[in-house]
Amino acid sequence: MDAKPFDKSKLPSRHVTEGPDRAPHRSYYYAMGLTEEEIHRPFVGVASCWNEAAPCNISLMRQAQAAKAGVQEAKGTPREFCTITVTDGIAMGHQGMKSSLVSREVIADSIELTMRGHCYDGLVGLAGCDKSLPGMMMSMVRLNVPSVFMYGGSILPGRFKGKDVTVVDVFEGVGQHSSGKMSSKDLHDLECVACPSAGSCGGQFTANTMACVSEAMGLALPSSSGAPAPYESRDQYAEASGRQVMELIQLGIRPRDIVTLKSLENAATVVAATGGSTNGALHLPAIAHEAGIEFDLFDVAEIFKKTPYIADLKPGGKYVAKDMYDAGGVPMLMKTLYDGGFIHGDCITVTGKTIAENLEGVTFDETQKVMYPVSNPITPTGGVVGLKGNLAPDGGIVKVAGMDMLKFTGPARCFDSEEEAFAAVSNKEYEEGDVIVIRYEGPKGGPGMREMLSTTAALYGQGMGEKVALITDGRFSGGTRGFCIGHVGPEAAEGGPIGLLENGDMITIDAVDGTLDVDLSEDELKARREKWQPRTTDYQSGTLWKFAQQVGPARKGAVTHPGGKAEVVCYADI
Repeated sequence: MDAKPFDKSKLPSRHVTEGPDRAPHRSYYYAMGLTEEEIHRPFVGVASCWNEAAPCNISLMRQAQAAKAGVQEAKGTPREFCTITVTDGIAMGHQGMKSSLVSREVIADSIELTMRGHCYDGLVGLAGCDKSLPGMMMSMVRLNVPSVFMYGGSILPGRFKGKDVTVVDVFEGVGQHSSGKMSSKDLHDLECVACPSAGSCGGQFTANTMACVSEAMGLALPSSSGAPAPYESRDQYAEASGRQVMELIQLGIRPRDIVTLKSLENAATVVAATGGSTNGALHLPAIAHEAGIEFDLFDVAEIFKKTPYIADLKPGGKYVAKDMYDAGGVPMLMKTLYDGGFIHGDCITVTGKTIAENLEGVTFDETQKVMYPVSNPITPTGGVVGLKGNLAPDGGIVKVAGMDMLKFTGPARCFDSEEEAFAAVSNKEYEEGDVIVIRYEGPKGGPGMREMLSTTAALYGQGMGEKVALITDGRFSGGTRGFCIGHVGPEAAEGGPIGLLENGDMITIDAVDGTLDVDLSEDELKARREKWQPRTTDYQSGTLWKFAQQVGPARKGAVTHPGGKAEVVCYADI
């Protein structure tokens, strides 16, 4: 690609590279070894969430170098920078998990600030761990400069006693160990083999769910989400992403041309079809918010309600991300959904082509066993269900993939923190048939809306995963299985009904009709609300306090700023 088609007078980087007034700015670029020609090319930010916090992120720097090579090959000038991640698997089960959702906002904000401060013209974003994927995509839509998203890839499956295992098996092993069903030696042996390589958690947990979303929404190159992190083919996808962002700059295709209501519906369809993480219903509204599009939990749930569940993936199914990639990946999944009328084919993507054009030539492989055709789904409706009722006027969400029991009624057993609930579960201070309630863990009340994998996995490990239900105004890991309802709103800290519950109140969950109710009259709820007193948290300064002051409801994505609707000037147009 020749450099001549790029007119710097219309690109943000003109503010730091063009004209005599910018001589001081150019001197900095000479100091970093850039040539005069490179300074006058388009500048592309290559952002990665590389760190040594977890295997999700350790391969991202390698892939970033490949993306930079692609930018350079296409006559652009890449400028690499890193941002943070908080890794859920290590933050899980203690106060550190309060940092997880907050990190999504910090990631998006820090990328915005880096891009704004240095006037970059495009963005290639590489992400690995759960919140870094939506955070990266949010920044792309917010900035609206030509962008390509790139997933860092999943971890290879571990092997334990002849079976593929993931980190969720280790979390569940803790519960098995506490109930005497697993020896200390087996638990140790399992932890040593469950995570054998770089890459994000291998099942259809949050990272792989949002990686599939990146393709379905059109922000990532087709098939780029599938190859495991150690595969050298990831570097080829990264290099292609670098070249493609230059093509998008030339064509003038921006993220808000790609992220539309239709493409968000495509993304929600893929979440449901794969039995993906309930966190998809938090992150899709947040991405929509950046574009000024109304697309909340209930909109997502409407898509879930009519989408067939067709990918047999862990935690509810048999297979891991590598298996799906080997079987044909997201393009093959989308092909059968498109042929069945569940996907909008006219959405533009980062290829410069539509979804329908990208799927030309893709055929569904009837011999593989990971993905079913829509004509013969695992179940006729999606693997994730939205709920609403007098206990959740602002909604709630449950993953039903792999579950036989879709209705549950039982007495509430209330806990005002995850620690209280986990201690009770560990000591078996609950009864079969209980509905365990974990509250004051919402976006404001936590603060930070923690995931509850330690508690849910312990229940499953004790053999009680299908014998009790659990509801929370917090979140669940994409690895959670069992009758577990999250995102219950309004949250307890805002005086929502979940904060008014008392032990013994009868709760009914119906994932068929999509309802979540408590057997209390409106008069009784009103009387309790009048007695209710707001609570303070231990976080009265710092980032978590700041998040609690700004964050909105889970129903709308737990976002912290007014979004695209309030925007006066878009960064891309400066």
